[in-house]
Amino acid sequence: MDVAVLGASGDCGREIAAQLVAARLLAPTECLQLVGRQEGPSARLLHGFTCDLVDAHAEYVPELAVALRPEDVVADVWIVAAGGTMPTQGGPVTDRATLARSNAQVFQTYASALARYGNGTELVVVVSNPVELGVAIFAEAIGRERVIGIGAYQDTLRFRREIAADLGVRRQRVGGFMLGEHGAAQVPVWSSVTLHGLTAGEVSQTITTLRHGTEQDDFDSLCQAARAHMETLLALGQVAEAFAWLDQLPPDARVVLKPLLTHFSGAKTVRATANVTVDLVATLLDGREMLIAGQVEVHSGEFYELTGPLGVPVIVGPEGIRRIVEIPLTEQEHLRMTKIATEVNTKVGVWRAREKE
Repeated sequence: MDVAVLGASGDCGREIAAQLVAARLLAPTECLQLVGRQEGPSARLLHGFTCDLVDAHAEYVPELAVALRPEDVVADVWIVAAGGTMPTQGGPVTDRATLARSNAQVFQTYASALARYGNGTELVVVVSNPVELGVAIFAEAIGRERVIGIGAYQDTLRFRREIAADLGVRRQRVGGFMLGEHGAAQVPVWSSVTLHGLTAGEVSQTITTLRHGTEQDDFDSLCQAARAHMETLLALGQVAEAFAWLDQLPPDARVVLKPLLTHFSGAKTVRATANVTVDLVATLLDGREMLIAGQVEVHSGEFYELTGPLGVPVIVGPEGIRRIVEIPLTEQEHLRMTKIATEVNTKVGVWRAREKE
């Protein structure tokens, strides 16, 4: 299978391409297409990047190609890492609405090209944010079965890792999902958490300890207050102190806030994002099916009564989305999912209306 990385000249796109090659996921007879723009530095950078990849991985590098127009993209898997990102240090924090205005046209341009020139079997993995907007636009253009966003997948792995870190075990021993919207409006599904080797009663007791007495707290308010304190520490230049303070919060709050702190420290999260993306692509290339959380276009009756682009458990394979899995939720988790789904649909509707003006 051939793979195209859209936005391959950006930080995240370059890291995804580099990890794809280093992991030897593509055979020498398969093609990795590096996609950029004709204007700007993309053309020059991508040709140089191609040479660097060959220099580093000459013994097993796949065929490499550069594409600078949407209509020239030809691949079985499209990884969408194109568009703007939030700034790190030294600039105003761009909210998701501003980011949406910047990236909606990027999503639409490539989605339209795929719908017009594609063969009808390509799979799209949306990495760029807002991931829900990207999923909505591509799903409308080519069908929702062939489009998945990695946001909830990455958030879920972070959730399991944070729990595992507190318990001193490997992440593979922890199950559980982070659903909802990628970003602040996540749903930590504590009722889905499993810990290998522990009984249900032991898991319940352990979760109570992990949550630090926040079971009945409003998760949004908790994260907002924590973010305000975190930003105060950052403004004072106390980055190490901010990370140390953050580690004292419950695992679910750390999932929301730690990527922000990493990003605004100037380090960004490109390696983690690339690693998750490559992990998913490896599954698709191997022909395996896997139950993950991911942003998909949900239809009525598939996951409770919710609809729209949302992070939910889904079985994904080489042909795309096989089915959405409706896992049990507590009443509190269900109410939060419903609230977030409504908010996401409203925001995506506004963003798309502006994009069409």
